[in-house]
Amino acid sequence: MGEEIIKALVETMAKALVDKPEEVEVIEVEGEQTTVIELKVAKEDLGKVIGKEGRTARALRTILGAASTKLRRRSVLEIIE
Repeated sequence: MGEEIIKALVETMAKALVDKPEEVEVIEVEGEQTTVIELKVAKEDLGKVIGKEGRTARALRTILGAASTKLRRRSVLEIIE
């Protein structure tokens, strides 16, 4: 159940940032100890989810980390180009 919450969280945040929310795709890759959350957006929206000097991506990762800790999981966000 926790994975769906994390996936929905990343998807909601990404869709709020981009111009083409219909192209946001979030994929979970379960590992033994860590879940990798892969985020794909339209090419022209990549800068919006990364932000200046990576600030937006860092903020997304911070929120993901806090939510994962609450659910006693370890999740990592990968932004796919």
